[in-house]
Amino acid sequence: MTDGTPRRQDGTALRFGYGTNGFGDHRLEQALEVIAGLGYDGVGLTLDHPHLDPFAPDASARTAAVGRVLDRLGLAVVIETGARYLMDPWRKHEPTLVSDTGRERRVDLLRRAVRIAADLGAEAVSFWSGVLAPGVPEAVGWSRLTAGVGQVLEEAERHGVTCAFEPEPGMFCARLADVHELRERLGRPERLRVTLDVGHCVCNEPLDAAATVSEAGPLLANVQLDDMRPGVHEHLEFGDGGLDLPAALGALVDAGYRGLASVELPRHGHAAPQVAAGSLQALRAAERQARKDRREAR
Repeated sequence: MTDGTPRRQDGTALRFGYGTNGFGDHRLEQALEVIAGLGYDGVGLTLDHPHLDPFAPDASARTAAVGRVLDRLGLAVVIETGARYLMDPWRKHEPTLVSDTGRERRVDLLRRAVRIAADLGAEAVSFWSGVLAPGVPEAVGWSRLTAGVGQVLEEAERHGVTCAFEPEPGMFCARLADVHELRERLGRPERLRVTLDVGHCVCNEPLDAAATVSEAGPLLANVQLDDMRPGVHEHLEFGDGGLDLPAALGALVDAGYRGLASVELPRHGHAAPQVAAGSLQALRAAERQARKDRREAR
């Protein structure tokens, strides 16, 4: 199985991955082959029925097989849990950790994700809060969320897995400040860290991506990469939105971030190999620019 250690041997600080939710039209093994063949260092592996279904009867054997492929290809992995209709064919993402009913099903999914992460040696399990129903008091939302996350953290502690909580536009925990509050309410658990989508910083955060990366600092355990426009939660290719990509990557370098930074383009599966190739070219160019800017600023 993979051991979660960095795969890059070329001395560069940033390791780039690609999300498998952007390869939904590919078989998982083929998607991993393409991602590795393009030169990515890892994958954000979304647990979902087309690829690795955590509820399948053969999930354990399937996980072992995926682990062998990851090892063969030298890919690091983060487990993502944002599948749209894995549990409810009618309601996107439901149930969540703050839903009126069914929250225990989401907790079960996340605990399964933790065990899969342990089996694969994943660097983190990434998840979010969900949307609180209209009219439900905020205090009830916090009660539901802390209870559910607490149960997931118990499983993570048993298996030695890092959890990375993602602030998601439109959800109960929508901004980085909300994740800080969640950690405070839970007593700042070491196993609970942060997933940051740099596109969300354009869309939803009060600070730009570079400043938000700096604010998250050592709590960062997982980074997602995409472009967005202010106020619009739509994942775009680099250059199609308002993200200053060199500044964001430079902030990751400055923060000493060593985890995966994975492209998150779930609606681009129709042209996944081409989009993934172009994304990596853009990332490498932006990383070179970021390092050049820092040398010149000295």
